[in-house]
Amino acid sequence: MARKRNIGPTEKELQILSILWKYGKCTVREVNSKINQNENAGYTTTLKLMQIMFEKGLLKRDESSKTHIYMTATPENLVQKEIVDSLMNRVFAGSTVKFIMSALSAKKVSRDELKKIKLFINQKEREL
Repeated sequence: MARKRNIGPTEKELQILSILWKYGKCTVREVNSKINQNENAGYTTTLKLMQIMFEKGLLKRDESSKTHIYMTATPENLVQKEIVDSLMNRVFAGSTVKFIMSALSAKKVSRDELKKIKLFINQKEREL
């Protein structure tokens, strides 16, 4: 059986998307500078990756000046939703319960986080 190709963003693409979600519109040089705060990444590698992301529709590009300005094509919350939905279906057979239980067991949760989760669950219950 043919394996379904993952069309979601890769780890490196998510790194670039995160920078653009945080800082807004950026040049390749600006994105590369942010990446280099944590690891060593070559400018041409970042450029090529952002060009591929543009071709995949993950980024938009303003070509009105010599230096292209890049921005995300999709809001952060929608990309996160797509990734979570894919993960739930592939790993947890679509079970929200299994997914949430695993997420809460994976690392320590603070009281503040639990409070926010409870508020969110209460809101969802009211929507039923």
